[in-house]
Amino acid sequence: MTLEHTETIPSTEVTIYTDGGCEPNPGAGGYGTVLVCGNQTRELSGGFELTTNNRMEIFAAIAGLETLTTPSQVTLVSDSRYLVDAMTLAWAKRWQANGWWRTKKERAVNADLWDRLLTLCERHRVAFKWVKGHAGHEQNERCDVLAMTALKQPNLPVDSGYVPRPEEPEAAKVPIQAEFSLL
Repeated sequence: MTLEHTETIPSTEVTIYTDGGCEPNPGAGGYGTVLVCGNQTRELSGGFELTTNNRMEIFAAIAGLETLTTPSQVTLVSDSRYLVDAMTLAWAKRWQANGWWRTKKERAVNADLWDRLLTLCERHRVAFKWVKGHAGHEQNERCDVLAMTALKQPNLPVDSGYVPRPEEPEAAKVPIQAEFSLL
């Protein structure tokens, strides 16, 4: 599904492949992004010392879209059903419209990232596409390598938007203070 736009169709076509992961989850996390525009390819990766797999999946998409300097026609390919379904089935838009509540009793998780992603999707025409992970898809496998390598780097920054959920282990609950930054 492509999100609605009021502007003209961008002429630049870009495919963005993404993946994110954590070891353990929650724990050190990384994201990998491969952007392809014509015969040009660019790779991005980074990580955070304490985050979740889902946050890294969303952040990979944000990192790719934030790299684009002009409004573009984007196919964003991810192995995350959470990411693809939240965007194609308009869950994230609904959560946003409801003040970041999923239900009357349950807040939407990762609202900070969904808000950033929805804003980027207003600038670009983005079609989200799901692929099965670890199934031999060349670019998805490359993104996985980038993400796993990134999460193993020393001195990862803090994910300031990560808020441990009550059911997460006590060891995962550490103070969060730094801002998000692209590495």
